Amino acid sequence: MKKNILCLLLIAGLHGAAHAQRNRNQVSLGLKAGGSVSSFSGAQAPNDRVIPGFHAGAFANITLSDLFAFQPEILYSQKGAEVPDNNVTTRLGYVDVPLAFHVNTGGFFFEAGPQVGLLISAKNKTGTTSVDRSSRYNTVDLGYLAGLGYQRKRGLGVGLRYNGGITNIEKAATSGTTTVQRNIRNSVFQLYLTYSFSNGRRR
Repeated sequence: MKKNILCLLLIAGLHGAAHAQRNRNQVSLGLKAGGSVSSFSGAQAPNDRVIPGFHAGAFANITLSDLFAFQPEILYSQKGAEVPDNNVTTRLGYVDVPLAFHVNTGGFFFEAGPQVGLLISAKNKTGTTSVDRSSRYNTVDLGYLAGLGYQRKRGLGVGLRYNGGITNIEKAATSGTTTVQRNIRNSVFQLYLTYSFSNGRRR
């Protein structure tokens, strides 16, 4: 199932890149950065509190029509949560690749699409003590995004996005002949600014 989803993500990305090659004057590159609040969701998620974080990276906005655009991105994103019962904060760092499809009207947009994240760090912090917990978590995190904002082909923009996890973030644990998979997923709200650089004139 995961391999099928990854294949679909790759096909969508290649299709967008091919379309961009045919329509170079309708592509704008840009940078984005902002803050986030994250927690965990799922049946076995602890009674946690949200924690602040940030995300930053780059994107390519590809015009498909007057109404639609495709926006692949590459971002560094902080996620995680605090468990107040034992005063532990889990901080996860991902390289996320969102594939956002935009519906545009006069610069305002609504967006939705799939996302794949690659785990690059995982730490539990208690007070001033930090412990690496990377071996506990899955390397690949599949999810989805939905949001809205204002963004033109050139200049400043602003947006609000929700990232929800589809796959569980923890690896399955085996004890004897029993394998337990805890249902815990990422849940993140992101508020961000963008700056777009148009690379050509519209036809």
